Amino acid sequence: MLRLARPKHTLSRLSLTTNRYKAFRTVRKFSTDHSSPEIEFGDYSIILPEEPFVFGVSHITPRSVPEHISLPIYARPNYKAEEHEGHARPVQHERIALGGEVEARLREAASLARKAREYAGQLVKVGVTTNSIDVAVHEYIIAHDAYPSPLRYMDFPRSICTSRPLENGDIINVDITVFLNGFHGDTSQTFLVGDVDNQGRELVRITNDALHAGIQACGPGRPFKGIGQAIHDLTRHTDFSVSSQFTGHGIGSVFHRPPWILHHLNDEPGIMTPGDCFTIEPSLIQGSNPRGWIFPDGWTASTESCARSAQAEHMVLITENGAEVIT
Repeated sequence: MLRLARPKHTLSRLSLTTNRYKAFRTVRKFSTDHSSPEIEFGDYSIILPEEPFVFGVSHITPRSVPEHISLPIYARPNYKAEEHEGHARPVQHERIALGGEVEARLREAASLARKAREYAGQLVKVGVTTNSIDVAVHEYIIAHDAYPSPLRYMDFPRSICTSRPLENGDIINVDITVFLNGFHGDTSQTFLVGDVDNQGRELVRITNDALHAGIQACGPGRPFKGIGQAIHDLTRHTDFSVSSQFTGHGIGSVFHRPPWILHHLNDEPGIMTPGDCFTIEPSLIQGSNPRGWIFPDGWTASTESCARSAQAEHMVLITENGAEVIT
């Protein structure tokens, strides 16, 4: 699940009440140099918040979870963030003890997240509502005695992070996190819906290439800032920009914690050490304006330019000899 850099809210692509503007064809020129070529974003629908605006998500009833399933601390009854400051806003890394039960439990959570992501991908079809995908994935996760981590995280009302009814030509990111045996597993992918135009397919392809470029920059003794450098080197000559508003994050027994993984050029300190586990999850946007804005619900993110975005995510575990993708 994406973490918003610096401000305290974690944003997703949940869309609660929206208007669709169909058959929107946009051509934007992102340059002060009038000799630069125009960038054609392609044919797709634009999502805007429905009016009158509904602020917040308190009107949405979260889905229920069987009593026997272990809950993360933030989902427990009477939880108050101010009483768990060290957990809600951790400032230290959580290194995984390699080679024992702790690593095995982390891998089990990551494996279930991967399976849930693959299951969700099978549900992505024209005409399907993302609410029905949320229901199905919620049931899949709890059927495996796990908890859907986004549910009730900072009052988030759903079990996965996605958005809106699906039309032919859409691309949709489904972000899955599960809490199993005391550990979180987190992964996402952007799926194609029906007949997607070339621009949309290229966006998804380059996004996955950026994810893998970031992974290749990982290993013991390597700098965390090398992830952003690798993604920058891959994308700098493309028609896509990298969002700096969203970051990857450390993960384990806590959902979001350091190290914060920046996907753009940065000079953040820190060296990868065996036992570090974190997500890499670049979000790429068409054109040169990667800035986003937040809908009145407080969660839905959209681009300022109405350009499409795509995102892909894996968990990476630093070992004694390298880096392993565990989702």
